[in-house]
Amino acid sequence: MGYISDLRKLVGHRPLILPGAVVLVFNNKGQLLLQHRSDGGWGLPGGLMELGESLEETARREVKEETGLDIGELKLEGVISGAEYYLKVANGDELYSVTTVYSTNEYVGELEIDELESIDLQFFSLDQLPEDLQKSYMDYIKHYLQNNAIE
Repeated sequence: MGYISDLRKLVGHRPLILPGAVVLVFNNKGQLLLQHRSDGGWGLPGGLMELGESLEETARREVKEETGLDIGELKLEGVISGAEYYLKVANGDELYSVTTVYSTNEYVGELEIDELESIDLQFFSLDQLPEDLQKSYMDYIKHYLQNNAIE
């Protein structure tokens, strides 16, 4: 996260607009991969864009770093942003997130926990998601469900 660290040295804690990506990774049972994050609660694998990356490259890099999985084809589900995605993190940094949401059911590899960012990785049925799923991640999942409703 060199770019953001360098930027923070210049602007301090003032609000920034930060682009990133998350991926809804589904197994062959239709279960969703969630990451129990070290900073609290369950969420989706993903993170912030680095200089020179496309959002798809960000998604692939973050999933690999956080889960050990290499993902195949990605489907763009949408871009989520707005005032409700304002965050003030524990160190006082403020940001507005602009999050690109992708989905996939194509991946190879074995789950590997990145102990700096994760406590656990598990697949969950969409009707039995953990109670401490962070709100923004639940919003991304709801967006996916609305876009992929079976008629």
